Amino acid sequence: MTVSYASTPKIPVETIAQRIFAFRQITPLDRLLLKTAVMNGFDQKDHFHINRLCQAIQSGLVLVVE
Repeated sequence: MTVSYASTPKIPVETIAQRIFAFRQITPLDRLLLKTAVMNGFDQKDHFHINRLCQAIQSGLVLVVE
């Protein structure tokens, strides 16, 4: 089963980032939720959370799960 953008709930970037850091992994659903959250643009606070996630992935603190 695939999830489309239309059926994906609008969840704040901060909430998604908190979940990712809590589980120390980013799943395909997390990535879809992030894409959906930033489709209509994002503010400075969202930019901070996205940068923090990218740094955590690059340093190995967050595992990318397929």
